Amino acid sequence: MSNFKLSQRSLDNLKGVNPTLVSVVKRAIEITKVDFGVIEGLRTPEKQRDLVQAGASQTMFSKHIEGKAVDLMAYIGSRASWELNLYDDIADAVKQAAMELRVPIRWGAAWNVPDIRDWEGTMYSAMNHYIDVRRAQGRKPFIDGPHFELV
Repeated sequence: MSNFKLSQRSLDNLKGVNPTLVSVVKRAIEITKVDFGVIEGLRTPEKQRDLVQAGASQTMFSKHIEGKAVDLMAYIGSRASWELNLYDDIADAVKQAAMELRVPIRWGAAWNVPDIRDWEGTMYSAMNHYIDVRRAQGRKPFIDGPHFELV
């Protein structure tokens, strides 16, 4: 059990998100080793278009538009952090929450794992597997550590 909880801002960012995914995020904050907040949930098609044009997203078919995806931000104290190793730990908590609640989830740093509940191992190992697969295909991995979506 962690001492972390979602801020009002995070709860506001969950408005319009599928309730099943919201329940996974709320359970994950209770068990995570790394504090996190919700920086984005429901997204407009216009914002998605802007993100694709900027290279921050690769598709106009984002599950954010449907309310079936969230982006989480890791925090060290009050400081936001993009350190990828923190997102591995958050993903482990999301995986545990998804297993407990029986909700299929895909993580944006392991796109080739259709449902993280089925991965035998840590999310760090899932991410490295994804990177290895993409490199073996001669393709650059697209790592989106903050992203979690319903399958």
